[in-house]
Amino acid sequence: MNGSAEYLEIAERALEEVLPAAGSRPAELSDAMRYAVGAGGKRIRPLVCIASAVAAGGRAEDARYPAAAIELLHNYTLIHDDLPAMDNDVERRGQPTVWKKFGEADAILAGDALQALAFSVAAKAPRNAAAVVAALGAAGVGVVEGQVEDVAKGKDAAYVYLHKTADLFVAAAEMGALAAGAAEGHVAALREYARNLGLAFQYEDDLIDGDGAFPPEETARLVESHTAAALAALEGLPGDTGFLSELANRLKGRTK
Repeated sequence: MNGSAEYLEIAERALEEVLPAAGSRPAELSDAMRYAVGAGGKRIRPLVCIASAVAAGGRAEDARYPAAAIELLHNYTLIHDDLPAMDNDVERRGQPTVWKKFGEADAILAGDALQALAFSVAAKAPRNAAAVVAALGAAGVGVVEGQVEDVAKGKDAAYVYLHKTADLFVAAAEMGALAAGAAEGHVAALREYARNLGLAFQYEDDLIDGDGAFPPEETARLVESHTAAALAALEGLPGDTGFLSELANRLKGRTK
């Protein structure tokens, strides 16, 4: 994909810069944080963040800290989502979950630390730092709202998908655009792209897992319609949208 190697390198360098050094005191905390962030994630959200800065007419480097921040927040949500009180998952990405490897207490604390670190890192955005932090905060609240609905009986699947999944995609795109100094209209277009990308991503996951809230035919239709809406939102942006277009098409029909 156009720009993917460059964008990934920027995100990885930023994460390595902001995470505590391996074994730094208290080692159980720093090691759990690094384990959570480094355990084989796709880095989709930081890539969307960086590519959105470029699509808005800025530079990829403009979004390095926002990209790291969204990945830190994302991994905090995964740590807490896996806990026995939530989904009680013992494996993620082919490895033991953080609570399974480090214990519940240290997993909770590692998630707390990643959340706090995410806001500290987001504040380093080169432009519109307050707005970048606000976007991250809105996504953090939205994910929790989605998780509450997810664990409830009689849950509203559409609400869960919009908040638990799509809100982080929206924040990623918005934070990247804001860090690049984008005009509000371009920020809004990238929000629309990301909301639809996140929903398409979740519906495609349902098709892969075979456990969606809707029949497979309806789920496949939703993937197609949200992917089309995401691509349409990119029209008229001043920068290179090639990566974002390719990403939307690549996430559709993936096998994992």
